[in-house]
Amino acid sequence: MTQKDITFVADFLTEHFNEAPELYNRKGKYFNVERVGQYLKDEDDDLVSPPNTEGNQWFNFLKNSTHLKESPLLFPYYPEKSLHFVKRQMERVIDQCLQKPADVIGKSVHQAVRMPLYKTSESEDSTPQLFKLPFLWNDKTSSIHYVLFTILENSISKIYILRRHTDTSRSVSNGILAVEFGNFLNNSISDSSDSRCYSCLDAHFYDDETVTVVLKESMEQEGKERVLAQLPLS
Repeated sequence: MTQKDITFVADFLTEHFNEAPELYNRKGKYFNVERVGQYLKDEDDDLVSPPNTEGNQWFNFLKNSTHLKESPLLFPYYPEKSLHFVKRQMERVIDQCLQKPADVIGKSVHQAVRMPLYKTSESEDSTPQLFKLPFLWNDKTSSIHYVLFTILENSISKIYILRRHTDTSRSVSNGILAVEFGNFLNNSISDSSDSRCYSCLDAHFYDDETVTVVLKESMEQEGKERVLAQLPLS
């Protein structure tokens, strides 16, 4: 240890473990506890060494603000309590805030359409994930909601585009379709159909009229090609 380290430890002990006569009536040792650890105790007792908020700019600002002093939008401060206590208080308030929206939203959601995409075996074995997490896009101009997704089994070269009108009482033509990439990047029709097959790594909407896809060459070999393509929805 360097002399600087020793000095730091000595200053720490001097500051935090001096005798504290004002604590003699408490149970346990008559010393100030380490000031960080007291905040982490999972208990509702008051802190042994509460922080000194004198001169704190935020508290002074609140104290001098007529509108913010009693504002229900500000979470109350508990200078005598640990972080565990504050965490429980905050969780209780957040749960209370979210309960009403959850009830309202839950009662308003209903099934607009049911569309079977694939079947899985009914065995008790765990079913592999076949449905890759979709990307959602809302075309506000046409009031149409799009979902891009892939199915990870025999159709890795396809992306699926599902579209629904945001007004569930209306429908749009071609509610779901698949775009297959396959070997469309072959240089000529003489290329082998299996020589340059591409699968989709990712797909996002670029704007209301364009889809951006990242393609990967499917052949098991070194130096696989990656292609960034933009496809018009039309």
